Amino acid sequence: MTGEEWVSLIVNITAVSVILYMGLVGLTYLVLFLIAGPRIKKERFLNQQDYVEEMVFNKDTFPVSVLVPAYNEEVGVSTTVRSMLGLSYPQFEIIVIDDGSKDNTSGKVIEQFKMKEINLALRRYFDTKQVTKAYQSTLYPNLFLLRKDNGGKADALNAGINFSRYPYFAAVDGDCILDSDALLKIMKPIIDSNGLVTATGGTVRIANGSTITKSQVEKIALPKGPIELMQIIEYFRAFLIGRLGLSRMNILLIISGAFGVFEKNRVVKVGGYNAKTVGEDMELIVRMHRSIKEEKSKQRIEYIQDPVCWTEAPDSAAVLRSQRKRWQRGLAETLWLHKKMLFNPKYKGIGLFSMPYYLLVELLSAVFELIGYFVILFGLIFSFVLVDVAIVMFLMTVLYGSLLSSLAVLLEEWTYHKYPDTKSLLVLFFWALTESFWYRPLMVWWRCSGLIQTFTKKADWGNMKRKGISSDS
Repeated sequence: MTGEEWVSLIVNITAVSVILYMGLVGLTYLVLFLIAGPRIKKERFLNQQDYVEEMVFNKDTFPVSVLVPAYNEEVGVSTTVRSMLGLSYPQFEIIVIDDGSKDNTSGKVIEQFKMKEINLALRRYFDTKQVTKAYQSTLYPNLFLLRKDNGGKADALNAGINFSRYPYFAAVDGDCILDSDALLKIMKPIIDSNGLVTATGGTVRIANGSTITKSQVEKIALPKGPIELMQIIEYFRAFLIGRLGLSRMNILLIISGAFGVFEKNRVVKVGGYNAKTVGEDMELIVRMHRSIKEEKSKQRIEYIQDPVCWTEAPDSAAVLRSQRKRWQRGLAETLWLHKKMLFNPKYKGIGLFSMPYYLLVELLSAVFELIGYFVILFGLIFSFVLVDVAIVMFLMTVLYGSLLSSLAVLLEEWTYHKYPDTKSLLVLFFWALTESFWYRPLMVWWRCSGLIQTFTKKADWGNMKRKGISSDS
């Protein structure tokens, strides 16, 4: 064989390998969808109001500490706090942790909620950067503020756990708001299981474009920017198909850092949040699973699809790029830290399915897709790849990306009807079908860049200038 023939053979073998890989990934998503299907069907016919109404006055609910880490969040922190104060839940406290902000985050909270300084009493579950002051609201006795030296989100959450009084805590990002019944819904599986469920995560939705006043969503609408629209679709797919399917098998490895509830004793037992990784939310969940399996405990970690947390999404390519690089690096670091669990039957479904899934599908899919793009582009230009093979690769890309996203949009409408007008659904379907032609290649490139940063340890997380998601902020 000539050198050119060898190159052509290698390129075509690579192309077929990518096709088989993407087919396997698509099959994996189909299996997860079939597993999630019964829960989605049940949710469709469930009266959510009646589902949680009795809990408002239920004396058997567990008190919850709501932790809100904040760094340079002066634009939206007041909106977030008002949202927390409006939660329908029998007993809870709110602890805002200002992680050494360089703006007026603390000043906003102190002024708007009439805070006064109190004696600083911290339990020492974890070592953290120094907490300098503590405040309590004179208007709302269950609202507290901690000021501390900068140590990152994980360190701030650990400081909040040290200060908290209650057996469960909710971690909520400083730029988010919650539906008023979100804490009730996310705590219900924990309460009903009498502690068998040790952690739960809720759905995160994008607030850009919606009308939010007095920290409550008045009207759900779509943003105008294509980058924001694609993130809405992306979130549908991630939460409704991926996380729900994994949760039903008790092998979910991610609870969104924007909104999750945890049993404090379990978190203390595993050592709290890891301040040395950028993926502290996922890394904590993996350690909790590891602890549960090593103890042969029957405790579960669940994703609850209806409790909704609204967040402000990046509206520029630069900030979105930084975010996705960070997510990819966090995923890679977590898998590396817990590599001994990979394919290890000791950890059952976590070691034999979930960890390999996050490695081969969530982490490395970007690498395989990037190879696929190069094979199609340069293979056709230099006639190294068969046209039929290139067409199959292209169709697999469309099926894997655009049609899967369209299915997620359909599931969203079938279950929750969050977007009431037909125009919004048509807009989402249109952009979902375009995903493979522009948005997905961008994600692939940025995720591969994030993977490279895992090894170089160099990263620029960007600076997302908050605009605020509520008109009263």
